Amino acid sequence: MQPNFNRYRPLQIARFVKVVFKGHFGIKGIGEFHFDGGKVLLPDVSNKKQLKVMKEVNSAIAELSMQV
Repeated sequence: MQPNFNRYRPLQIARFVKVVFKGHFGIKGIGEFHFDGGKVLLPDVSNKKQLKVMKEVNSAIAELSMQV
């Protein structure tokens, strides 16, 4: 299952990653991401936008974990 998100919404993506736990997804205009263990894995570090998205989504996952 590989969803392609049309918009970048960190909280929505964080919920998906937390529930599915392992896989990959895409964000239109940004690129493809892989995740494992409920965390987005480090993308190509030369792409600063993907690196920023990874950090924001992982922060949103951490916030969701704290709310439980």
